[in-house]
Amino acid sequence: MHIRPAKITDAEAVVNCVLLAMEEVIYQFIGENNQDKAKQFLTEMFKQKENQYSYENCWVVEENNQIIGAAIVYEGAKLAALREPVIHWLQLMFNRNFMPEDETQEGEFYIDCIGVNSDQQGRGIGTKLLQFLIDLYVKDQQQTLGLLVDQNNPQAKKLYLRSGFKVTGEKKLAGKHMEHLQLTIAEI
Repeated sequence: MHIRPAKITDAEAVVNCVLLAMEEVIYQFIGENNQDKAKQFLTEMFKQKENQYSYENCWVVEENNQIIGAAIVYEGAKLAALREPVIHWLQLMFNRNFMPEDETQEGEFYIDCIGVNSDQQGRGIGTKLLQFLIDLYVKDQQQTLGLLVDQNNPQAKKLYLRSGFKVTGEKKLAGKHMEHLQLTIAEI
């Protein structure tokens, strides 16, 4: 098992992973509970440069030449610029004038999502991917990592707290109440 930057050709496998982690939010973005349309939208975004769901912002976990997990991470200060193409494609593909709340801000690298294939869950892959991100961004680059966790997902919150993240506040994203957590070099 190894972790590497994503490539455009990873689109289908990555979208399958990340949609597991953010399905409800993407349904809010596109305005309907349609998995095929959600995959189509995320695939389009993944293949393009300079947007929050681009392959440029993605890490994949690969085992036996198969992608079994993925994480999307980007600099919080760039959210507005990275979201512009997303808003544009929502308008083009779904005739949606949707402006979601800002889930991140300047001063952190934001873990937008971590997803693991459903047939690979329970093997610690998400934990290994999270530790990789902590090592890369916090330990090596001395950046702050931030993320949101659904208040109705105590298992995920436990994982993040065990990894050193601290609750810094609450945010709302696509109508869902979330807790904002951060990890800094001081907490390691």
